[in-house]
Amino acid sequence: MAKRILVVDDDEMVLMALDELLRPEGYEVRTVSSGNDALKSLDQEDYDLLVLDIIMPEMDGFELCKRIRQREDYGERPILFLTAKSRDEDRVQGLEAGANLFISKPISPDKLLKIITDTIG
Repeated sequence: MAKRILVVDDDEMVLMALDELLRPEGYEVRTVSSGNDALKSLDQEDYDLLVLDIIMPEMDGFELCKRIRQREDYGERPILFLTAKSRDEDRVQGLEAGANLFISKPISPDKLLKIITDTIG
C-alpha cells in the first residue's frame, strides 16, 4: 500500500510541485491550502507524513502542528516543516510545536525525496 502524504501550503505552485515530485515516486499525495482544510482532511483520511508550511492565512503552521499533535492518532506521526523561514528561532519554534524536521526552502528535489524516503520509506 502506498504511503500517504498530506501537504499543507497556501502557495498553489508549491502544492503542484510537491505533488508532481512525490506521485511518480509512488506516494499518494493530498494537497490543501489552509490549516483548517488540513484538520478536516485528517478527520477523513490517515496519513503517514505531514508536510507543513509556516506562513499561511487564518492559522500558521506552528499552530496547525500543535493542533495535530493534540490528536491521539497523530501524536507520533512524522511532521516536516518545509518553509521559507530559516532563522534559528523559527526552527526552534517549529520543533517545539512538535515537528520532527524543519527544512528551509529552497531545497533540491533529490534531497527532499531522500529525506521523505528516509522518514517514511
